[in-house]
Amino acid sequence: MASRSICPKSPRNNWGLAMSDPRDALDAIGQLPDAEIDIADAALQLARVDEPDADWGAARDHLSEIARAAAALADTLTDADLPTRAIALSGLLGGRFSYKGDAETYDDLKNANLIHVIKRRRGLPVALGVIWLHATRAAGWDGHGVDFPAHFLVSLAGEKTQSILDVFNGGTPLSMRDLRALLRRVEGDKAELRPGLLRPMSVRRVLLRLQNNIMTRRLQADDAEGALTCAEDMLRIAPDHAELWRQAAAMNQRMDRVGAALRCYDRFLALVPEGDVATEVRALAGALRSRLN
Repeated sequence: MASRSICPKSPRNNWGLAMSDPRDALDAIGQLPDAEIDIADAALQLARVDEPDADWGAARDHLSEIARAAAALADTLTDADLPTRAIALSGLLGGRFSYKGDAETYDDLKNANLIHVIKRRRGLPVALGVIWLHATRAAGWDGHGVDFPAHFLVSLAGEKTQSILDVFNGGTPLSMRDLRALLRRVEGDKAELRPGLLRPMSVRRVLLRLQNNIMTRRLQADDAEGALTCAEDMLRIAPDHAELWRQAAAMNQRMDRVGAALRCYDRFLALVPEGDVATEVRALAGALRSRLN
C-alpha cells in the first residue's frame, strides 16, 4: 500500500493546497479546531485514502441528500420535543435510508469505510454514528458521539436532557434500563451506570475510534504496513495525539525503521515530557539511538 509517511517529516501547513488528494485534506483537517471539522467529510477523506478506487463521488452526493432530508425534517419539527426529534431522526436514517449494523460480517473492514458503509447501508456502530452526526448537524440539532464500553452510541441533546440512540440497531432510543443491560453484557451482571459513561466525544475522537477499528484489524491480520499507514493517516487529523505517536513509533521499530521510530518517539516526548510513560519512551529511544552510533 503506497503511503506518504508522516513520521519522518515535519508537520506541514496545507491551507493553500487543492484538496484533490485526500491526504492533503486530512492535513488541513488536522489544523482545524474540533468544532469546525465536518465529520462526514473527514470520514470520507479517510475512506478515500483506504480505498482510492472506490466511488467517493457517489458517497458525497448521498451525504448531501441526507443533509437536505435532515434539514427538511428539522423544518417540520421546530416545536417538537427531544424524544420526538430522536424518533424522527431514526425514522429518516434507519427507515427511509435503511441504515443498520452489520451483525453478519461485523469484522469486515468495509464496515469502517464510509464509502462502503454508504453503498451497503451497513457498518460498525461508529461508522453509522458518523452518518447520524452528519444528519444532526444538517438539522441544526445538538448531537455527539458517546464512547460507551464496547458499543458506540449517539446522543441527541437538549437543554437539560438527552436521548441516547443505538445506531447499530436503526437508531433505537435507549432508556437507562437499556443502557444498564448493555453495560452488563460487557462488564458483568453487577455493573452499574456511573458518571462519565455518557460524556460527549469530540469529533476527532469519533474519527479516531472509526480508524482504530481498521488499524486494530490490520494488526490482527499481521498487516504491519497497513496498520502503520492507518496510524499515520490518523495522525494527520490528530497531530497532537500523543499515544498515536507512540504506537506509530513502536510499529516503525518492529519494522526496523529506526529513524522514523525515533522521530515518532521524539514527537511523543514533546507532547508528554514527564511521567512514567515518558521515562519508558526515553529508554526505548535511547536504545535505538545507540544502534545508530
